[in-house]
This record gives sequence, structure tokens and C-alpha cells, in this order.
Amino acid sequence: MSDARPAPRSSAWQRALPWIVTLACFAFLYRRLDAAAAAQGATLSEYLGGVFARVSWTRWLALMIPYSAFYLLIDTLVTWRVVRWFDAPVRVADVLPIRAAAYILSIVNEQVGKGAIALYLHRRGGVPGWQVASSMLFIMFCEFYYLLFWATLGVWLRGDAMPEVFRAIPWILLAALGFFALWVAWLGGRFAWGARLRERQLLHAFRKARPWHYAVIVLMRSPALLAAVVVYTQALRLFGVETSMQEMLGILPVIFFGAATPGPMRGVAIVLWVTLFPDHAGEMAAFGLVQHNFFILFNAAIGLCFLRRANRELFARGAAATPSS
Repeated sequence: MSDARPAPRSSAWQRALPWIVTLACFAFLYRRLDAAAAAQGATLSEYLGGVFARVSWTRWLALMIPYSAFYLLIDTLVTWRVVRWFDAPVRVADVLPIRAAAYILSIVNEQVGKGAIALYLHRRGGVPGWQVASSMLFIMFCEFYYLLFWATLGVWLRGDAMPEVFRAIPWILLAALGFFALWVAWLGGRFAWGARLRERQLLHAFRKARPWHYAVIVLMRSPALLAAVVVYTQALRLFGVETSMQEMLGILPVIFFGAATPGPMRGVAIVLWVTLFPDHAGEMAAFGLVQHNFFILFNAAIGLCFLRRANRELFARGAAATPSS
């Protein structure tokens, strides 16, 4: 049975939902920041202006630029590894341009960026579109577990210093591991239910994957998270807020979950920062705004450097399959 059919068009409410969430987040932030400014006898613009003026932006850039480049490297290696396992013998040098260029689309939605990667590999290497989409879905599946594992470790290390709601994370991990065991058993044909669904191209990568494939991707992703813990801890201190790396280890994976929420300006992530550090509303709003949006915009700027090559290879007719590395 072929899966080569157009994706259904999303409804109006689905397209509007990210914007509604973003507006709600910024309405919440406005109330918090306006109250904090009034408590100091300042206007909102004066209050936020003072926060920005106290930051050493040269030191901040010295942290963020190398981190963004390192993240691109890890992201490229993960994509390359999964595509080589399940789809085609691509080289790292062939994946890098489209992985970087896809960050431009990720400004709005990370999933749109992964869709562009799938289209690129389909046109360049002749890999069936749904099959490559399966590999991108596999990466997102592993990202969920990677963040959840690290968040659980952070709660175990510093749970007493975090809000009560964070203590549910280990229980979420247990439930996710239970689901994973059932998922692998179902894919292995141990349950008769859903046999036709199991054979669809969208599950191609999952059918071929073994548990060690998931573990390898989690391990490959982990250096990016550990680097982020160091960078975000040091960057936060530039905004005048002290925290430990252990505490950041517990906070950051949850923040990244919020940053993955579809919508512009990463509003959910910024709200989480302000909620976690309520005594530093201005500092955390400024920190969250520049931290997440600089990251995606700088990565998009890197993507512009590769966009011409990616477009040339994406729209070239009759592109030959990529040779093995």
C-alpha cells in the first residue's frame, strides 16, 4: 500500500493556536514585568532598559557563538547517523548544508525544518519521502527521551530546590519507559493489533531500529545538553542571577520542552524562566528573550551561508544518489 499522498491541510484553529499561545504568554509576561517595574518606581521601559544595560554583551556573545556552532555540529552528526542507518549512505558533508539551512525554517517551527531535510534527502538521494520523514520522526522521538532522562537526573540532584511540579518528572520517565517497552514489542510484531499501521512507510525507521539505536542517539545528543548547561549557567550570571550547574541541569531540559512548543518568539520558554525565578522577573524575561531568540536567529544566519548550496542540490533535476562515505 502506497503512502505517497499529500498531507491534509491543517484547520484554521491549528494554524492559529501557536499565535494564541504566544499572545497569552506575552500577556502574562507583561503583567509580571509591569508589576515588578512598579515595585521599583520605574516605567516598564526603564526597568527593562536597566536590565539590558547591566549585561556584558561581548562576554555573552563569546559564550553563545561557539555554543551555536557546536550545537549545529551535534545536530548534523545525529541527522547523518540516523539517515545512514535507515535510508541512504550519505556523508556528513552532504547533510551539513541542509541541516544548517533548515534552521531558517525552524525560526517558526522546528518540525518544519525537519520536513525540509526530508524533502532534500528525497530529491537528492531518491529516498522515498515518507521513509525519510520516518527518520526525522525517529530523531524527534529520541529527543523527547533524551530531554526526559536529563531532566530526571537534574531533579534527582536538585529536586529540593525546584518547584513541586518538577518532582513529577521521574514518574513521567517511568511511564515513558513503559510506553517504550510496549512500542518496541508492537513494532517487533508481538501484538497482532495494528499490523497494517505497523507496515506504513512512516514507521520505516522504527521497524528497522533496535533499542541500541535509540540509546546511541540519546548519547550523541547529550554533549549538546551538557554544553548548554555550562553556557546557560554562565550567561545567566551575566544577567545578575546566580544558579548552580546542577540546578540548571534539572531546569534546562524542561525549558527546552517549552522552547519546542510551536510558535514565534519562544514565548512558552520565556514564561518558564520567569516562573522559575519569580524574584528576578525582569532579568529572566530579558534572559529568556535574547537567549532563545539569538540562538535560533544565529543558527538561521549560519544557515544562510549554506542556503545557496542546499537550494542548488534540492532543486537540481536528476541528482544522483549520494556516494558512500
